Amino acid sequence: MRFTPQFLDELRARLSVSEVVGKRVKLKKAGREWKGLSPFQQEKTPSFYVNDQKGFYHDFSSGKHGDIINFVMETDGLPFAEAVERLASMAGLALPAVTPDAARQEQRRRTLHDVMDLAATYFAETLASRVGAKARGYLADRAISPATQLQFRLGYASPDRFALKEHLGKLGVSVQDMVETGLLIGGDDIPVPYDRFRDRVMFPITDLRGRVIAFGGRALEKDVPAKYLNSPETPLFHKGDNLYNHQTARKATHDGSALIVVEGYVDVIAMVTAGFPGTVAPLGTALTESQLGLLWKMADEPILCFDGDRAGQKAAYRAADLALPFLAPGKSLRIALLPEGQDPDDLARSGGRGAIEEVIGAARPLADMIWSRELEGGNFATPERRAALEARIKELTNGIRDEVVRRYYRDEFVERLQRTFAPEGGRGGFGGRGNFRQGQGGGGRPFQAGGGGGANRFGGQRFGGGFGGGRRGPPGPTPLPSGPYQAASPQLAASPIMKGQRSAISRREALILQCLINHPWLLHDHLEEVAALELAHPEAHKLRAGIIAAFANDHHHSPDPEEQAEKMRGDLEKGGFSQVLQRVENGITTAAVFGAREGAARDDVLATWHQLVALHRQYHSLLRELKDAELALGDNPSEADWTWLRDIKARLAEVDGTEALIEGFGELSGRFQKSV
Repeated sequence: MRFTPQFLDELRARLSVSEVVGKRVKLKKAGREWKGLSPFQQEKTPSFYVNDQKGFYHDFSSGKHGDIINFVMETDGLPFAEAVERLASMAGLALPAVTPDAARQEQRRRTLHDVMDLAATYFAETLASRVGAKARGYLADRAISPATQLQFRLGYASPDRFALKEHLGKLGVSVQDMVETGLLIGGDDIPVPYDRFRDRVMFPITDLRGRVIAFGGRALEKDVPAKYLNSPETPLFHKGDNLYNHQTARKATHDGSALIVVEGYVDVIAMVTAGFPGTVAPLGTALTESQLGLLWKMADEPILCFDGDRAGQKAAYRAADLALPFLAPGKSLRIALLPEGQDPDDLARSGGRGAIEEVIGAARPLADMIWSRELEGGNFATPERRAALEARIKELTNGIRDEVVRRYYRDEFVERLQRTFAPEGGRGGFGGRGNFRQGQGGGGRPFQAGGGGGANRFGGQRFGGGFGGGRRGPPGPTPLPSGPYQAASPQLAASPIMKGQRSAISRREALILQCLINHPWLLHDHLEEVAALELAHPEAHKLRAGIIAAFANDHHHSPDPEEQAEKMRGDLEKGGFSQVLQRVENGITTAAVFGAREGAARDDVLATWHQLVALHRQYHSLLRELKDAELALGDNPSEADWTWLRDIKARLAEVDGTEALIEGFGELSGRFQKSV
């Protein structure tokens, strides 16, 4: 036992409860006690009491009761040992060492921590000096404010080969300590050790007690061998056992924030600045088993947020393979993919908190991601290929160590296989022909409609009978089937939501984007509305972000609408959107929607905009309701559920018919004759 009862009694004697609690709660004297508002839940009348004589606190609103150690554990989310260490530091009480050798090692680590803190201070001062102008410019370009720079203790390492070495040497730090902490590069073949970090923006990496243990450096020149350079393995730092922003995120997740994992330092800073304090990142490597354990100590289902490109998908697959053997009851992962070509920093700057919430809200369970990967691009037209798929999935589930989780995963995938390959209109087993064709096993990205084939107890949606879908049309009578509900509706299967990036940009989305491009002044009064619109196609989503970013430039606030449109289009072309702009133009099949075109009267533009947005919202609302109805039918088919489904299909057909009036929205005169 490291902490003896005598040591803990000494700790409690040195620190009064009111002293410890008073750092978190505003206390007022109340007779022999202190009182204040509960730190555990919101209240208007104080019901939280502290008694120094008895050495405890009691919260009448929540029923929580304890001493100073309990208080630190509860409010900061710390385990017992760390809470004791923090309080001992506050009390100036030396921690007991297990052995004399352990005491020497602990003292050595303290010395090295001091060295790292001095280095962090020097880098921060250099960033603020004349020498750091270029680094400050880089941070400004990434929208990292001076206040955020101070919050994360960002710094700059000058290009000088010996700048840090000479500075620390003047403070009495030995070259041996600088080499041991990884600040200098030295060795038998290097007669004169020199600074490891040069001409780089510096990101201090801290442990759970907030002590600097390493650095990450981002190069400012393009022709350097490594864009990012991390400290090497040292007595203080093992990169596979730590996370960037771990200390802050642990406190935030304890207070209720979501735990989100991104890929880099700047991404973490962007997410925290946007209002997601529970964000962390691995340290220059793929996620490790040790880091996975750290994540599960903070949250049961961390959200891994990857770039939406092919590299991001591969990273998601690696994370799934890593996590699968270690899944336990209640412990899993969710995967969120960003719009292609954007990282969290890009998304935070272009779309703000709302855009990030949209991505996080669409995070999918681990089971969905694994299923999508196994089906992606597959051809399962023969029994042998379907048998091979079943064998692969069986091998994956057998790797799960927890018996209960393994059984549920096995049942889940068996059910998906049965539903996916069942013949249309009947139950079937694995012997049905199925509806898979080459390239339809999951689309180009995970989590598209092709990824799911059955009822998903892990939160996935039900998509049956293959991945295609007929054209939408007026619904006919739908008899109540004898078997389980099998095929997704044509409306749902053929919708842009399900087809994703494999489809062209829909005409309605193309018209919405064209309105904004040709009439940027709409964004003055409709910016929040534009940002909140559900755009199914990734390229439409990306172009919307580009339009908003371009609008933020002052020159779009010109009073001349034609000049606004010209400069908007020019900015988008400079931003690499030329091909997307062309696809938007190709998606518009009629020239009669006068209000979306350049030169339209303001009243025409506004009328067209309101009609388009109203139709768009109605269509997406009906699609969501359609998915709910189909899930209800799959779980427990009833006549009421079929009536509900027929009603939704009828309303979708009405929207389709109404949308056909887009051909008559506007006359070439610029005045409207019809209204939707």
